[in-house]
Amino acid sequence: MTPSPPSSGSHPKKTAEEQPPAKKTTKATAEKTTAKATAKKAAAKKATAKKAAAVKKTAAKKAVAKQGAVRNAATGKTAAGRKATTATGAAKTTGAADPVKAAEAVRQDDTQEPVPEPGPLPLAYSPAVDAGDRERLLHGTHHAPHSVLGAHPVPGGVAFRAFRPYALGVTVVAGNLRAELHDDGDGFFSGLLPLTEIPRYRLLVAYEGTVQDTEDAYRFLPTLGELDLHLIGEGRHEQLWMALGAEPVTHQDVTGTRFTVWAPNARGVRVTGGFNFWDGTGHPMRSLGSSGVWELFVPGIGEGELYKFEITRPDGSRTLRADPMARRTQVPPETASIVTASHYEWGDADWLAHRGDTPPHRAPLSVYEVHLASWRPGLTYRQLAEQLPAYVRDLGFTHVELMPVAEHPFGGSWGYQVTGFYAPTARLGTPDDFRYLVDALHRAGIGILMDWVPAHFPRDDWALAEFDGRPLYEHADPLRSAHPDWGTLEFDFGRREVRNFLVANAVYWCEEFHIDGLRVDAVASMLYLDYSREPGQWVPNEHGGRENLDAVAFLQEMNATVYRRAPGVVTVAEESTAWDGVTRATHQKGPGGFGGLGFGLKWNMGWMHDSLAYMSHEPVHRKYHHNEMTFSMVYAYSENYVLPISHDEVVHGKRSLVSKMPGDWWQQRANHRAYLGFMWAHPGKQLLFMGQEFAQGAEWSEAHGPDWWLLDPAYGAGADHRGVRDLVRDLNTVYRDTPALWQCDTEPAGFRWIVGDASEDNVVAFVRYDAEGVPLLAVSHFSPVVRDDYRLGVPEDVPAWHEVLNTDAARYGGGEVVNPDPVKPEPQPWHGRRASIRLTLPPLATVWLRPA
Repeated sequence: MTPSPPSSGSHPKKTAEEQPPAKKTTKATAEKTTAKATAKKAAAKKATAKKAAAVKKTAAKKAVAKQGAVRNAATGKTAAGRKATTATGAAKTTGAADPVKAAEAVRQDDTQEPVPEPGPLPLAYSPAVDAGDRERLLHGTHHAPHSVLGAHPVPGGVAFRAFRPYALGVTVVAGNLRAELHDDGDGFFSGLLPLTEIPRYRLLVAYEGTVQDTEDAYRFLPTLGELDLHLIGEGRHEQLWMALGAEPVTHQDVTGTRFTVWAPNARGVRVTGGFNFWDGTGHPMRSLGSSGVWELFVPGIGEGELYKFEITRPDGSRTLRADPMARRTQVPPETASIVTASHYEWGDADWLAHRGDTPPHRAPLSVYEVHLASWRPGLTYRQLAEQLPAYVRDLGFTHVELMPVAEHPFGGSWGYQVTGFYAPTARLGTPDDFRYLVDALHRAGIGILMDWVPAHFPRDDWALAEFDGRPLYEHADPLRSAHPDWGTLEFDFGRREVRNFLVANAVYWCEEFHIDGLRVDAVASMLYLDYSREPGQWVPNEHGGRENLDAVAFLQEMNATVYRRAPGVVTVAEESTAWDGVTRATHQKGPGGFGGLGFGLKWNMGWMHDSLAYMSHEPVHRKYHHNEMTFSMVYAYSENYVLPISHDEVVHGKRSLVSKMPGDWWQQRANHRAYLGFMWAHPGKQLLFMGQEFAQGAEWSEAHGPDWWLLDPAYGAGADHRGVRDLVRDLNTVYRDTPALWQCDTEPAGFRWIVGDASEDNVVAFVRYDAEGVPLLAVSHFSPVVRDDYRLGVPEDVPAWHEVLNTDAARYGGGEVVNPDPVKPEPQPWHGRRASIRLTLPPLATVWLRPA
């Protein structure tokens, strides 16, 4: 504590010889001093006896002294004779006529716990906050408000200090003692009570028209322990959300909310919210050493309270910031954080226990991508839980991928500019409502992937950008911080606290919300220092290369941590380059010297671009682009792939999937169906964005979502759209029931070309095998003519083939050119095989056959 100025009374560290003389020294006191000086046992006993006698002789004098001390304690005045003030505020609520009577109200309530007996006051002492501390508290730059405010042992008793702006009076209530503190101005109140130890006490704070009975926030010990602070400092706190943010807790037997925030560059931090009328002056937080963490336990407030942090920046200016660790937020465009706690009782224990039984790359995995806010516009999380699981289950998808989930200010960003990394978007309900949706999907047997965006964040001045007045979450070097494409800021992956923030966030979604997988957005933009940058706009790494070594280390740590802590979870990289080892284990180094990034799966952007380019050509020109449908098999086993037809491919002038196809409406739908059949048979997992499962013709818009009216029986072309949806259902059904289509997705032995060079015929044919060698034959024909008796070489050990799926079937809207009977091989060599079959190939169609 800062030493008091001379006018405040005697200094607590001065010796007895340095102190000014008291009014009168009694005989007992003199004899006691002599006894201490001689330090002899006999003399000490004699002095004690004489002291006892002296006490009896001077009882009246001590009673008068005690009364004066109590008066000084109650009013906060020194023995030098500071003027008494009129009792106000809380003292009036006790019925006391003046502060002296308030302080002397002993045992008025027998239900109160007793207060330690007052001890003698040696000399006068001013409990008021000194000028330096006062100035820092008023300007929000105090690092240790608890060392000044609250109750502290001082010479003469216990000093009570409160900082309550706008209060008319503050009264200390300790058991059967009530004492009004002196009003020191500017919201400061103080008093000295003649107590031998600090009691458990409360404050009565009087405002105009009301009195608040409250605990003193500055009487509590820190809510974070040394282990938490150590892990935060090391960047290894894997459950960071349990240490930082706002957490309703019971602390020292008192309920309230613990506020903590990482702001190492701040000169001071105050918490502000609805509970203090958005004036944080009276709620300064304390700095917890070199950790950069600020903390305050505010008693009496709990769930539902709005709050932000008021940060005094290094230049002395102030900024009001949402909590980076907030687990609930206001509905945008409002930006406050909300104190919350989960009370949800999960019902998906069986799902969690078995989701890791089979590795995702060896299991069936077909994903329905959903933009939650527009799938059925206006539905809440709980309403979605009544409709989405049933729809997805009916179509046979194994998983959904949800976007957006984390809170974001601008809906048009689709959740890719996140401000609330730990908060499900409030647009659709509370965090427990989101848990309800996840639980409902699990109970329907559907896994949940979510889009996760650790690459960048927006520049909003109430969020992460220059959070405490200097670059904190973003890189300090402008060449490393500004994202050239999206006007956002890139995370500083080399700073351990920032890396911890993101790694813990990945764990958070998996542990707190039972998410089954993270689709990590924009991985390529993280991996390369020169991503979308011209020469001179980037600085090479320490080896002179273009790789972002900090981002590599972060992704490796994130993947390793998630897989260790959440068994059965899969991470999926949206990575659009040929980076080596995206899905390789982190400990296995590749040709470039890097360990793998450790992802479970990777989006195959090359397959997507090439195959869509092929399909966009008129059939007559496709023979010149045949390699676009076959090149993917050159690298198909370099990574564990997902084949994505995502939201990115059906917006911004790219047209919907069916509208990319050439020809009239019949040909467009036939191309669409044939392409889906090819996609589901190709090695890799499948992802399809909502609306494409029923051939929506218009581009997707987040403002109105899919055109569900296209499925209405009253709509003339409704049967065409329902037919495509029926095909998707059957694709998923056969897919899940046929291990050859997924069990060996990542193994070359699971695939054999039948014919990959039939460019003149626009035909692609191959065999898929399961782990037992059981085959499935897939033939795609991308020409609008019927090819009768089309010969294909086949494995000779299969006695007959049976058509299990034909995208030209009438129930899908096709022309019903099918192969209804089993097809038997003939001993005629073809395509390098000793046996062959003759098929009727429908126009613009894919046919699947398996052993009869």
